[in-house]
Amino acid sequence: VQLVESGGGLVQAGGSLRLSCAASGFTFDDLGIGWFRQAPGKEREGVSCIASGDGFTYYADSVKGRFTISRDNAKNTVYLQMNSLKPEDTAVYYCAATTISNWWHHKGVGYAYWGQGTQVTVSS
Repeated sequence: VQLVESGGGLVQAGGSLRLSCAASGFTFDDLGIGWFRQAPGKEREGVSCIASGDGFTYYADSVKGRFTISRDNAKNTVYLQMNSLKPEDTAVYYCAATTISNWWHHKGVGYAYWGQGTQVTVSS
């Protein structure tokens, strides 16, 4: 499985970005996709996921109501729409894939495949 993130960049507080995670090398419908982020000096944290199977979604409390995850199986892509961005959202964002159905782990356990990351910087 190969994952390629895109859509990061520099944005002012209150702005929006949409991250994309394009997957290849596996039946996309069978993949659960998670978004994780890591800021300098901090541990990696789970942000959101959209599972395979029944496709449940999860959002960390810190992004709930501001971020929306979605998937387009025809394009083998998962999106993370990020609105009302805050400086504390600044981090490298990674997408990761799991073949475990209906799975989420906030530390990324069970996610065997990872993208290279995309930088999101939110200025105050």
